[in-house]
Amino acid sequence: MKACGVIVEYNPFHNGHQYHVQQARARSGADVVIACMSGNFLQRGEPAIIDKWLRAEAALKNGVDIVVELPICWSLQAADYFARGGVKLLQAIGCDSLCFGTDSDKAFDYQQFGSFVQENQAMINKEYQLLQDEKLSYPQKMNQVYARFFPELGLSEETPNHILGLAYAKENAAYAHPMRLIPLPRIGAGYNERNLAQGMLASGTGIREGVSRGQDISAFVPQETQEALRREYADWSQLWPYLRYRLLSAGTEELGSLYQMTEGLEHRLKEVAKQTADYQQFVQRVKSKRYTWTRLQRLFCCVLLNIKETEMHTAWQQDQLRLLGFTATGRRYLSQQKKKLVLPLISRVGKAQDMQQELTLRADEIYRLTDPRIPEQAIGRIPIRI
Repeated sequence: MKACGVIVEYNPFHNGHQYHVQQARARSGADVVIACMSGNFLQRGEPAIIDKWLRAEAALKNGVDIVVELPICWSLQAADYFARGGVKLLQAIGCDSLCFGTDSDKAFDYQQFGSFVQENQAMINKEYQLLQDEKLSYPQKMNQVYARFFPELGLSEETPNHILGLAYAKENAAYAHPMRLIPLPRIGAGYNERNLAQGMLASGTGIREGVSRGQDISAFVPQETQEALRREYADWSQLWPYLRYRLLSAGTEELGSLYQMTEGLEHRLKEVAKQTADYQQFVQRVKSKRYTWTRLQRLFCCVLLNIKETEMHTAWQQDQLRLLGFTATGRRYLSQQKKKLVLPLISRVGKAQDMQQELTLRADEIYRLTDPRIPEQAIGRIPIRI
């Protein structure tokens, strides 16, 4: 059996995602589609609007055959590390191809780009060192470097899926047997489009904002997502009191030891937290050209979850395939692959845990603070079977 992988968040699962799954299967010719899905905290540094089990269930009932969790040590990252974790897990579970959405308005050979980066890393590193502008972040500098070699890249804040596609291509090319890359041009609303237009595929951003405003989103999501959103709802506003408490109660030395707390940011965060009682205002006062909204939100998650630099580095070395659910077809594929898997396949988390699950367990417990209706997320939960 052949498998096509998708790296996703499903926040929440909507009709555009269903289209992606259908196209992944059709364009790859695969027997199964495997989703490597972020857990309860996401790449943009925010809690998922509904929990990972409900999102996995919606995916399995709408075309996906297997869902494995992208653990928080990879999901709570900028593009390069997010891609590294996703590609690693899809490679480990035996995917032949990777289908991803792209918002590039030009045809682009991602496979060739990945091979070029893999073969010319020393030259790329040299070009990076020549950039002296300290106001630029690492991703901004790397985008400038790549644009020198690939003028057609067309990178901007308006093309986040294209940027992720480049990250997938770089990671994929590092493997002895790279997956075939299948870029899927985005249709319907743009990535951050907030309007919900009837007859169109809406963006996740538009759907989330529609939910927060009490709008009818039934035209844009499958029934499973509609039902899930009636059962629970999570966003940053519910976690802000806990984040503010952490910032005000922790010492600067403790905050300075947390993952991605750089350049004395802990001092600024504590000071602004003293003066600001509203989450949106807090982010607006802290963000800058160098520290974007998403970069800061990922840092806030690390503060909230008390993720230390050393913990994150340890977690990167201890990956597992945490199985969230599968269909009958997915089960046949897993039986076929069982002896070939290069990472442990975990179908149930017990009470006795090692470091491999510690960050995820902590994140899942704190995530439940958003809504008292959210059930246990880890201990004793078994994969969903469709």
